[in-house]
Amino acid sequence: MHFSALWAVSLLPLIAFAAPQVSYSWVDPSVVSVINDPSTGGNAAASSTASDVTASWTATPTAIVFGTEVPTTANGAVPTAPFTNTSTTASSSAVPPADTSLANNDTFIAELLVTAKAVDRINKFPNDASFKFDFKNPPAGTVAKGKGGSTVRADREAFPALIGTGGSMTLGFLGPCGFNTPHTHPRSTEFNLVVQGTLQTQFTLENKARTIHNTLATYQMTAFPQGALHTEFNPNCEPATFVAGFASEDPGVQQIAQTFFGFDPDIVQAAVGNDFTFEGKDVGLFRSLIPENVALGVESCLKKCGLD
Repeated sequence: MHFSALWAVSLLPLIAFAAPQVSYSWVDPSVVSVINDPSTGGNAAASSTASDVTASWTATPTAIVFGTEVPTTANGAVPTAPFTNTSTTASSSAVPPADTSLANNDTFIAELLVTAKAVDRINKFPNDASFKFDFKNPPAGTVAKGKGGSTVRADREAFPALIGTGGSMTLGFLGPCGFNTPHTHPRSTEFNLVVQGTLQTQFTLENKARTIHNTLATYQMTAFPQGALHTEFNPNCEPATFVAGFASEDPGVQQIAQTFFGFDPDIVQAAVGNDFTFEGKDVGLFRSLIPENVALGVESCLKKCGLD
């Protein structure tokens, strides 16, 4: 037998004897028909006209299914979810929070950027939690929020552990009719993956390039080339969520409407044509009317969802 295989086999008795005895309670299988459905987080139970029957037993966990320890009953069967650990002998502590103390810390970030070796950069972090980012509880200044939803960015400013990795990520939470207004990322392509709901996307690479339209269902993705003008829109009355991955620690973002009306009034007037007259106060008014990203739109969706 190959040495590595022999080594693995030799550990099996240790694994078996080390497994703790844990007490569980569960809903009787006669009233539940869904086992660890990943789409609902692994704890889904089908409805039934029968009354729930609760029981408990002590068993050795035998497997991990969608992150849940799956025990067996006395006859060796795997009971139906949901499981609840009620043991007093096998305790589990709460998941420790991410360490956000280094986010937006320009001094520490600058120090990492001039550190030549990756091993030396890693050793500068005070604890392991510095390598964790919590999109539910992000550092200050990382959330862009409007009436239509929000985005949360994890770039090297917000998450210094990314320095040296060459990548970053943003999560977008779009409410009904939520509209991530047209924008660009000057330093990276965006890989956009829908993880909840549906998104309609558009992008244009440059002058004379055709506009690419797509509708993305859950677990479908598209790519917006670096610098391309693009947008995402939730056309439905249910929330949509996307994950955006970037090939840059600092991809940057530029909202087009906000940028355009930030130019001097005479530049704006010249850009839209001299037949259309602006006054300085008009440009200021237009600026004030541009919604914060993520915005609400399009009109037909607002009407459909009762948001107009």
